[in-house]
This record gives sequence, C-alpha cells and structure tokens, in this order.
Amino acid sequence: MTRLLWACAALALSATVASAQGIDLSSGGPVSVTARDGFEWRENQQVVIASGEARAARGDVTVLADRLIAHYRKKAGDAAAPPAASAAKPAAVDPGEGGNEVYRLEAEGNVRIVTPTDEAVGDRAVYDIDQAVLVMTGKAMKLTTPQQVMTARDSMEYWSQRRMAVGRGNAVVLTADGRRLAADTLVGYTAPDTPGTAAKPPPVATATARTAPDPLAGGSGKLQRVEGFGNIELRTQTDTVRGDRGVYVADTGMARVIGHVRITHGDNQVNGPAADVNMKTGIAHILSSPTERVQGMIMPNAAQGAAGAPAAKPAP
Repeated sequence: MTRLLWACAALALSATVASAQGIDLSSGGPVSVTARDGFEWRENQQVVIASGEARAARGDVTVLADRLIAHYRKKAGDAAAPPAASAAKPAAVDPGEGGNEVYRLEAEGNVRIVTPTDEAVGDRAVYDIDQAVLVMTGKAMKLTTPQQVMTARDSMEYWSQRRMAVGRGNAVVLTADGRRLAADTLVGYTAPDTPGTAAKPPPVATATARTAPDPLAGGSGKLQRVEGFGNIELRTQTDTVRGDRGVYVADTGMARVIGHVRITHGDNQVNGPAADVNMKTGIAHILSSPTERVQGMIMPNAAQGAAGAPAAKPAP
C-alpha cells in the first residue's frame, strides 16, 4: 500500500515550469491520476506506470491512454527523502510535495489529449517537460480545434510555448471554412493572446523558447499562418496549386507558393517559378521571373478555354 501511494506522489510536477499552461500539465493545481488496473512503481528506474484506462487530469486538460508512464527525479537542491504517505492520501498531489518532479510523461495506446475545445489523438505521445514539447506518433493522428483539423502520417509535434504545431509526412490542414493545405511537412502558428504582440516563431529545429501560453489551453486560438515544406498542395474552388514550399496567411487568405509551381484548372495547366493564390476568391496568379518564363497548356474548348486558365503576371 505504501508503495502504491508513493507512486501517486511521484506524479507531482515541479514549480520550475509553473508559467507553462495547457497540455504540459505544469500548472493549475493537483494532478489527478486514475487507472483501472492500478499503479506500478519502479523505484530503481524512477518510473511510475498507470495501466488500464489510465487518466491524468489537471485544470482543463485531460490525457487518456491505455497506459501512462511518468519518469521522475529529485527536485534540484532537494536531496532529502519525502515524508511517509498517509493511507488516506488520494491520487492527487500538490506540486512541490514529496520532493519529486516529473520530467517526462509517456502515453501509450489509444491516446487522447482533450480540452473543452480541442482534441488530439494518436497511438503514442511523449511529453518532454524540460523542452515543453509534445510528440505524437502512430496511425490516424489528428488535432481538431475550432479553427482547423491537422492530420499527419509520421508524427505531430506541439511546441506549446510557441503556439506551434508541426505535422510530418503527408501532413494536411483543413480550415474551418473549407480551405485545404497539404505538404510533406506543415507548420501551423496561432496568434498570441494579446492583440498587437505577435510572437516571432522560431525555426522548427530550434524552437525551445518559452514565451507564450499553450494554444491547447482552453482553445488553440486564431490560426495565424501555415508554412509548408516539400510537395506543397493548395486547393481552391477551381484550381489545384502545387510547388516546393509555401506560406498561407489566414487573415488575408493569401498564399504564396515557390519552386516548380504548377497550377491545374480542369485540363489546363500553367507552370512557373512562383504563384500567389487567393484562397478566399479562388484566383491564382502564376508569377514569372527574370530568368524563368511562364509555360502552360491550354485546352482549346468552350468549357475550358483560355479564359478559365490561371492568370500570369510578372514577378513583383
């Protein structure tokens, strides 16, 4: 019984990341953990495992999985062992109690991370509390928010302190108004809470700063922009635009695609170095450059004549 209770105590989180919000579970009161099949405490490995319909909740965020694994360590500067637990202690622990801190949380099997507005699903999730990064893997990965739905084949990352989500491998974003963006890798940014203080997003490979609240804490916020890398594809009401990379700005509805651009309109196709796409009106403009001309194939029939082809204009 004592070991079971200490397993619960090991789930206390450190106050050193108390400024974080949302899915990192580092603020908002005690962490409540339940599991159908109970807890296993591996003292030598400093690991606690909750199995069978495991559930961890803090504030408005809940993590559900077949199994939850918490890796913990002694808090910095606290070498003393925590006091003995009471048999009446519930599986909800106040942060800072017991001298332990969780630095890594793993969820395995039928993973769901939910807030009042958002839901993320996958087969496996790993949250690195030190880096404030969540990585999900498995089949049928999906993030659903009031603003958009993101899916990916290989992995999905959440840089919670930068309001950034990354989908890797056949990544697709569907916006609430029906716009579709796809690429090998998609990076979506949401606007900061305070108007006029947009945070500068970091490069995907080095995003580690902690300057903004988590977009999954009570809603992911307003979609600001989406960047696509590798085999990007945009679809409007009439055209499909493909290229090497691009960026879409939600407020304006405009997207720019760069590199080996192909715009398809029915049987018509126009190629060029870049294109501007108005996702609101569906109008796409192919752009030329001083070293590369626009090329195209226009089918000469009434239904899909030259009037239906994408417009071409010189590069700005």
